This record gives sequence, structure tokens and C-alpha cells, in this order.
Amino acid sequence: MRLLRFFDEDGTVHLGARSGDTVLDLGHRSPLAVAGPEDFSGARRVPAAGLRLDAPIREVPKLLALAGNYRKHIEESGLARDAAGPIMTPQVFWKPSTAINAPDGAIPLRPHNVFLDWEAELAVIIGRRAKDLSESDAMACVFGYSVINDISERRFNSRIEHRRLRESDRFFDWLMGKWFDGSAPLGPEIVTADEIPDPHNLDIRLWLNGELMQNSNTRHMIFSIPKTIAAITAVLTLEPGDIIAMGTPEGVGHARGVSLQPGDRIRAEIEGIGALENVVSESR
Repeated sequence: MRLLRFFDEDGTVHLGARSGDTVLDLGHRSPLAVAGPEDFSGARRVPAAGLRLDAPIREVPKLLALAGNYRKHIEESGLARDAAGPIMTPQVFWKPSTAINAPDGAIPLRPHNVFLDWEAELAVIIGRRAKDLSESDAMACVFGYSVINDISERRFNSRIEHRRLRESDRFFDWLMGKWFDGSAPLGPEIVTADEIPDPHNLDIRLWLNGELMQNSNTRHMIFSIPKTIAAITAVLTLEPGDIIAMGTPEGVGHARGVSLQPGDRIRAEIEGIGALENVVSESR
């Protein structure tokens, strides 16, 4: 199934199941509540063209993300020594649910933004409660997949004059640079796991104003989805609606010296899942 959420004529958000050029209106419900085609009986059909979409899920208890899950991205970040050796443990951080943004939603450029950047990533949607899973059992908790853009502020707090840096300040500046409202565009759809036979072999690309910036494949992830889920559930319980963003490949703006500017249009696309487009807007 390909599930999306759209704004109806009265402004309310409905769940839809897309088939080609048609969307079946499933009313007011969570995408996780759809069992299958048996739920489609009597659903109103609406044309997919022209629908204004919301993020395909908003009820997200936790939005977790991997840092440094592609070696070439680690290298372009100036950490070639780290990329060269064995990498034993995933580095997991979080973004708040207020970061979630809709397809075609405006990414706000805020007063504290100095160098705003893009990161196209595979989003894994969790469908069931999971704790202490083995790698062999981990994929059973995956509901589906989407596209996420981990918008990142690379130079948070850099405008503060005469700042006395503590040892941990650079890490927390990096972390808080991930937390801005609207900094996690998601969508346009959730594609259920049964329609993606191998999520570890999908082309992943990103364009900025029509210019190709990122061009890779999920087979280059260091930590696979089951390894990541096993590592996370050894620490905390995953819940239905949780999202894991699986890290970004090389080609980010910081490595190129290119930061996002008002009016920039970003297109992140993952093979078999869809294309997510957003525009940057100045928000003062």
C-alpha cells in the first residue's frame, strides 16, 4: 500500500491510499490503523493530482536518526580517519516531532540559522512495539518506508562574539542544529514494507534547484535496518509511529560550501518510494 495524508476541501486531514492516479479517501485515521485492502470498501475516490499533502504521519512518539551511516559522508565531513577503520556502533540522535514538515512545506530560515544544509535519508516507520529485538527478528516491527530530509544547521551559535567554548559545546551546537521546527520534511507517502522487497538496495538522490547534489544507494549504509533496530531496542522501546532516519550519503551542502537560501527548492527522491519537494523560506 501507498498511504498519504491530504487536506480535504473543509481543511481537515484525511488518510488516503493511492493507486496510480486515484486516492481512496479513508477518512480520519492513522496510517498504522489500516490493515489492508479490506479497509477500502466504500471509500470515496478522489484524483491524486492537485491534492495538498500533509506529512504521511504526525503521531510520532520518537524521531530517531543515525549520524555517519555512509562512509563517504563521514569522509566529506572531515573525518576520513574515522571512516577508514571498523565502525562498531551506530550513533543515534533525535529530532523533535515539531521538526516534521509536509511535502511542499516551507522550510523556515530562522534568525539563528547561519548555514542551513540538506540530508536526504531513508525513513523507517515502526508499526509495532519492540524491545530487545535480535537482528533476525527486527524487520518484523517495520511498517513501511518514506523519504525524509534531515535539514541541519551546521554553524549554530557561531555568531556569538567572544564565546568561551566548553569541551562539549561543539557537540551540542551540532545536536541543537538538528532541532529547528520544520527541519524534517517527510513524505510524500508511506510505502508499506511488503512493497519494498530490499530496502538496502535503493537509489537515493537529492537535487537543489535542479542540480544533482546527492547520488548514492542505500546499499552503502554502514548499519543495516535490522542492525540499527537491534541496537536501539537494546536501550529503549520502539513504539508504533516511531521513525528512524537511516543517515545520509555524501553530497551535503557543508562539504560543497553551499548553504540553503530563501527560494531554494529541494527534491529528495528514493527509488520505489517517491520524491519529496520543499522550498526554503525566510522566517524572521
